[in-house]
Amino acid sequence: MTFSRRRRKRCVPVGQARTRRVTVLAGTSLLLALILPACNTFPAVDLSPPYEPAQFVVPASWHGSSPFVEAKPSDGELRQDWWKLFKDPVLDKLEAQALAANPDLQAAAERFVQARDVMMKARSQYFPRVGLGFDATDNRQSLHRLFRPPDSPLEESSVASSGIASWEPDFWSALRNATRVELYRAEERAADFGLARLSLQAEVAANYFALRGLDAQDAIYTQSIALYTQSLELVNAQFIGQITSALDVARVESLLFSTETRRAQIQGQRQVLEQAIAILLNMAPAAFKIAPVDDLKVATFTIPQTLPSTLLERRPDIAAMERRMAQANRTIGIARAAFYPNVSFRLGGGFEDEAFNLFSLANSFWSYGSGVSLPLFQGGYRRAQLQQSWSAYRETEDRYRSTVLNAFREVENNLSLTNRLTLAANRQDAAVGATLKTQDLTVELYQGGLASSLELIYAQVAMLTARIESVQIKAELLRASVALIRSLGGGWNRQQLPTDEQIQPFGTFQYTNLDKPVPAGGIDVNAETNWANNDLSKPAVR
Repeated sequence: MTFSRRRRKRCVPVGQARTRRVTVLAGTSLLLALILPACNTFPAVDLSPPYEPAQFVVPASWHGSSPFVEAKPSDGELRQDWWKLFKDPVLDKLEAQALAANPDLQAAAERFVQARDVMMKARSQYFPRVGLGFDATDNRQSLHRLFRPPDSPLEESSVASSGIASWEPDFWSALRNATRVELYRAEERAADFGLARLSLQAEVAANYFALRGLDAQDAIYTQSIALYTQSLELVNAQFIGQITSALDVARVESLLFSTETRRAQIQGQRQVLEQAIAILLNMAPAAFKIAPVDDLKVATFTIPQTLPSTLLERRPDIAAMERRMAQANRTIGIARAAFYPNVSFRLGGGFEDEAFNLFSLANSFWSYGSGVSLPLFQGGYRRAQLQQSWSAYRETEDRYRSTVLNAFREVENNLSLTNRLTLAANRQDAAVGATLKTQDLTVELYQGGLASSLELIYAQVAMLTARIESVQIKAELLRASVALIRSLGGGWNRQQLPTDEQIQPFGTFQYTNLDKPVPAGGIDVNAETNWANNDLSKPAVR
């Protein structure tokens, strides 16, 4: 059902027309000033079901334990710069460089900005829309046009200026719920940014400790190669003196060459890891270098143990999934609104003349109207849409529960790993001490002629294997401790998400400073200096 009216006025003095035109424009401005603030408070019925995040019954404590976690639960939280617990200045510098320039992290920040703007676009739908137009035409017909009316003019010119305004009152909150969907999606993107940042921090730390583990292995292989070289010189001297056979020489040579082979493999793996870290830091691998070290030290620190129930507030992936569930809830309200009448209002008018005399009210025209539409039969389309929205909501609820379960699995896994790897590292250190003693005794016996070269080689291989395994266990322990911190949220908490009020990127009547919005939730983008990270040969932070 549609109501409209169009009217032209003629034969009005020009001076009077100008006066009335100004009055109409002033009245329109006053109307907009009154309507725009009222749009947010316009009475409406929210058809979305009441929303409450799923409540889970979880154990009161963790099943596993870790030497890095305090024995008693604490209200303290991890710091956001959690990697400083390892007290490694090189790692601190790498983390700072990655956070400053990593392109994937900056892209995640831009996705949050885009989500804020999409919310603003959805929000604009329940404000009146006002526009101005100008049109000028000059037409000429053919004299021999088929079916041309005999009295119609050959040429016709017209000039028109017009304005139009329309508004759809949001009686059933369909537009408001669409805005809330985008609002929650922006908050989801903020949580995704938190997850991307935490994942970047953990990946840099894990790769760094894996690289340091390879450094320590390379140092061990270097020492062993030096020892085997001396052993080969000794066996060669004994062979020349006909004390040993060529078999002994071949055995020592085999041990030396195989050790050199493993060292070359370790060096190749280290270069690959170093290059991976370079990419995380926004640097070309050729311009990046980490100086090697010989020893791998296991950090000793404790982190506050959080109760399982608080994990839901300290994981960005859980927060993102919950915001997705809130979006699905609002979508149900949008689907329900399709069953109710849709109302819209419109107002238009302007001036039209055969020339440029647009200041005469006699040349004015205007129209106003309203429309009400209610689909009566669509073959089940609206019912299917509503049923689909309910199913989509239940799916997000299931996925939310799955995300929570996965978070608990990660925490328990890393609690168990750090606990057992700590024990394994201690026992392996004892094994290294025993194999070192065995090797020293075997060397003495061999030099005294009381042990064969085969026994000496077995002792040396056992010593090398024990030392390498010790380093591997410690490197794995360090990576597991990083994974444990990451699984506990790495210092993130839900309070870091921006509030609903902070999501709006700019004011309704703001037309300046639109290159980027004000930071929200601690998330900012490099709008003016994004080019600064294009130099891939220099670190962003020195």
